[in-house]
Amino acid sequence: MVNVRLVGVTKRFGKLEAVRSANLQMSKGEFFTMLGPSGCGKTTTLRIIAGFYTPDEGEVYFDDRLMNYVAVWKRNIGMVFQNYALWPHMNVEENVAYGLRMRKIGKKETEDRVKKSLDLVGLATLERRYPTQLSGGQQQRVALARALVIEPSVLLLDEPLSNLDAKIRASVRSELRRLQQQLKITTIYVTHDQEEALVLSDRIAVMDRGLVQQISTPRELYEKPETSFVADFMGTSNFIKGTLAAIRQDRGLVEVETSSGLLAALGEERLRKGEKVILSVRPEDVIMLEQGRDLAEQGLNRIEGQIKFASYMGSLIRYEAVTKNGEIFKIDLRNPREHKVMQQGEHVTLAFKPTATLVIPLEHGEQASSENTRSS
Repeated sequence: MVNVRLVGVTKRFGKLEAVRSANLQMSKGEFFTMLGPSGCGKTTTLRIIAGFYTPDEGEVYFDDRLMNYVAVWKRNIGMVFQNYALWPHMNVEENVAYGLRMRKIGKKETEDRVKKSLDLVGLATLERRYPTQLSGGQQQRVALARALVIEPSVLLLDEPLSNLDAKIRASVRSELRRLQQQLKITTIYVTHDQEEALVLSDRIAVMDRGLVQQISTPRELYEKPETSFVADFMGTSNFIKGTLAAIRQDRGLVEVETSSGLLAALGEERLRKGEKVILSVRPEDVIMLEQGRDLAEQGLNRIEGQIKFASYMGSLIRYEAVTKNGEIFKIDLRNPREHKVMQQGEHVTLAFKPTATLVIPLEHGEQASSENTRSS
């Protein structure tokens, strides 16, 4: 187990900066995830840690040891690839033992460690099968056992669950987290799947276009995103552009002038009157009521709208409402049986608490999408 540290790491491919001045620290025993869309630099960063790429600028450390020019096979890493990379002509036992044989580990120790690894991933009875005789989930477990059998200092996983169907993926990720906690191994995980990152991680680094946008716990990233990109990528958000009109003295609230009127929101001390900002509101924090009900006494923000579309999703209904300014607002209502079904064209009041409305300084993130809300 080691700490992994990246200091000012930049990697270029021609004119493209795939990773830009990345500063990351992964603690011993931590499950750390790099999350972002395709092309954001997360896999490049993982490959720099593994030693497949050398950074053009910056340093990579395992504990206090500089690793920039240390060969891959001398880093004591275990790696699981997206396609598992199993040898088709080797059975399960031979695939798992491969790394130990390359390290010239004795036969008895190899047998013991292979058995232990297969027991860990629940494949003890399948050691004679070949990859083509295994399901996708079983192949993934073989790849994981092969990575663990060498007793690595760091475990690196590059979208290892992306080829599995939804049910198997949910089962395997729970097993993966259990194993990581049991072995207390420093684990660095790459994914574009927000739910996967939230479920698995101790901390997450959200990346976009080579830049680390924010590093925090899953809960903080979801509840307190620092940029509009993070707010949008971590789930779904409604965005409203505005100008900071006033800073209240109570509960850290501010008032923002928007095209939908004056709205109250949670702000920070760094905000200044007259500053351009974006308000972020999660769909699950929006209450939808028939138009005309007075909400002022409840201290709620409100916007008038008209139902445009509804999607039944089992445990919830997601409505889309268009405001008088043509902006689209998404509203998630849990337990559909308990709510009146709203019809297309029906007028509604969209209400949400100031404490559920987050202010994001415009210069600290990308501009909000031209569509009010983008789904992730």
